[in-house]
Amino acid sequence: MIAVVDYGMGNLRSVSKALEHVGADVIVTSEAEKLKDARAIVLPGVGAFKDAVRNLKRKGLWDVLVNEVKKGKPFLGICLGLQLIFEKSYEFGEEEGLGFIKGEVVRFELPQDYKIPHMGWNQISKKKKSALMDGIKEGEFFYFVHSYYVCPKEESVKLTETNYGITFTSAIEKENVFATQFHPEKSQRAGLKLLRNFLKFVNKA
Repeated sequence: MIAVVDYGMGNLRSVSKALEHVGADVIVTSEAEKLKDARAIVLPGVGAFKDAVRNLKRKGLWDVLVNEVKKGKPFLGICLGLQLIFEKSYEFGEEEGLGFIKGEVVRFELPQDYKIPHMGWNQISKKKKSALMDGIKEGEFFYFVHSYYVCPKEESVKLTETNYGITFTSAIEKENVFATQFHPEKSQRAGLKLLRNFLKFVNKA
């Protein structure tokens, strides 16, 4: 069972349907006990970092996420779910994140000809080999919607990079933790391949 975390932010239906499409047994839940029982956790999300932190804590899910990931449970963060696993964000003031990955979340500061949010299809460049990216070609296109991006302190966690005025980290991997700034559930065949790869990782774990 893969648990998709429901904390009131993001299109949970599209994420859960995409996971089901690649063969996953999925539950969408805001219950801490169900996160503990799941074989893997997916944390999606769209919106403001501060709101997400508040909602996760209010629902009693924050400490559960920290504990389950520390135990080695496979984890996939999507969009805001990527940003939340960093140490802090500066969106509407400084806010502490889950801290799975060292680094911070900052806003795009780009020339006027670049629209913010960064929205639409863009390419990824692979930084290292990964089970998550198996069978996904260099330069593949994925779908993005975001105004902030992550800045990891450690090069070793960078899985893919993307260029939009600057080159930024668009996916990370560290042991049992995977996360993408782009939306695999909106990225058609390549996105489904990535989710299928995550499911394979979960089944082997």
